[in-house]
Amino acid sequence: MRRILSVTVSLFLLLAPLPIATADAPIVRITSTLHQNFTGEFRNDDLAQELTPSGRLGQLVFIPLSQSKIWVIDPALIDEVIAMTSDYKLATDAIPVGREIAISWLEQLKRSTLGNEVIALAYGNPDVAMAKRLAPSELKMYYSFGKVALEIALGRTVRSEPGGGWSRGSSKLSPPLRKGYGDNRKALTRISTVVNSGEIVQLRMRLARLLSPSLDAESRAYFSYNAREAVNTQLNRLRVNPGKYQITTERVELPVTVINDFPVPVTVDIQMMPVSTRILVDSFTNITLAANSKTQLELGAQVIAPGQTQVLAQMRDKKGDDVVPAALLSLNATVIDARLTWLTTGAAILLVLAATAQSVRRVRKGRKSEI
Repeated sequence: MRRILSVTVSLFLLLAPLPIATADAPIVRITSTLHQNFTGEFRNDDLAQELTPSGRLGQLVFIPLSQSKIWVIDPALIDEVIAMTSDYKLATDAIPVGREIAISWLEQLKRSTLGNEVIALAYGNPDVAMAKRLAPSELKMYYSFGKVALEIALGRTVRSEPGGGWSRGSSKLSPPLRKGYGDNRKALTRISTVVNSGEIVQLRMRLARLLSPSLDAESRAYFSYNAREAVNTQLNRLRVNPGKYQITTERVELPVTVINDFPVPVTVDIQMMPVSTRILVDSFTNITLAANSKTQLELGAQVIAPGQTQVLAQMRDKKGDDVVPAALLSLNATVIDARLTWLTTGAAILLVLAATAQSVRRVRKGRKSEI
């Protein structure tokens, strides 16, 4: 009897179904190309068509419920769908029609994935091999950010498996566009050292979409250019206003306006660097700029020699690294050096004395001739 029971238990263990994570469960991939640009507008309304029950993405979710699937999802795509559930804008003159479609699709996705395993891809579904070459530390952030974003969107726990081989395809991003991606990423990394803003983090993560294998040549160029515009807009929110100054005294304090358009306070050093030796200027250390503020600083300057010169105003973090592009201040000093003034005055006095002496000699000579 014991032998029969033992054999029965063994057969049960051998024939029992494997867990979903290891069984040959169907894999449903929820990915697509980019639709929303980096300034918030949708390039077109193609995503709305994909989300309809007859569309490519709609056909994947508007199906009978099943608990034997593995869902592999790009969190950035879900964020695009969520953006469509409100009043979104198109980059064209067309009227958006996808709001209700997006709401319906998102609700159906939550129902369809309920009770199934869900795998979060790296945010933006980038070419993992390329991302490892260009920015391995950033790729780790794409995975962790994507997991959190998808969990918030679906209201449930999901998995993230960077080594699971879930990503597919390779990006055809050209070397110039790769450099553009790198420059944008580094610019956002630098400013994030002093600006604790969710907008900076979100834009930084969205750059991963430039490495998506789904982009064609035209789309890669379009979104890369658009990303550069979006990054420049963010960098310009923290700046020293450029200006032109006329200096007429040897020592002067110049009003310099510093802008912080972020909704958080920012603390920076501002290094003032003359491009010539005509002038000496002070710098500013540990300056705190209030949120959404304009701060006027008094820049101490001493003129060494008259003429035109320029001063670079560079914001830096505590480590001394640049955080935004430098501003340019143009100065025109018409001050005459005191030594030159004394020399000129002395020469004038000597000329007057010489003229007076000559006049006296002429008078004396005229008197002698009369005698």
